[in-house]
Amino acid sequence: MISPLHTLSYAGYIVAEVVSGAVEVARDVMTPGLKVSPAIVELPLHCETDLEISMMASSITITPGTVTLGIAPAVGDRPPTLFVHALYGQDRDELVDGLRDMEHRLLKMTRGVAGADEAMAVEL
Repeated sequence: MISPLHTLSYAGYIVAEVVSGAVEVARDVMTPGLKVSPAIVELPLHCETDLEISMMASSITITPGTVTLGIAPAVGDRPPTLFVHALYGQDRDELVDGLRDMEHRLLKMTRGVAGADEAMAVEL
């Protein structure tokens, strides 16, 4: 069941990410010497439902500087996977950590805190 409180929290988080991403991209465009370091990462998901996967992909794409390139469906033991392009991918671990934080927040909205924590505890 989707939690109204966590929905508001997630919406506020996404708005903040959109604003900070827009500022970062604008700053980079307006200052001499681009600081972009494009990267593509494979992100196995803890999200399981079509709604969760679609919301995660949309949240990534709406954030300036990142775009979801593709989605691989779950096959056997392999979870659904997103392929994400980021303009600022200097540190792959930092990029993945940011995406995991977004996924955890989304799962709190769709599954509640306990369900999100349980899902994120699964090693991928």
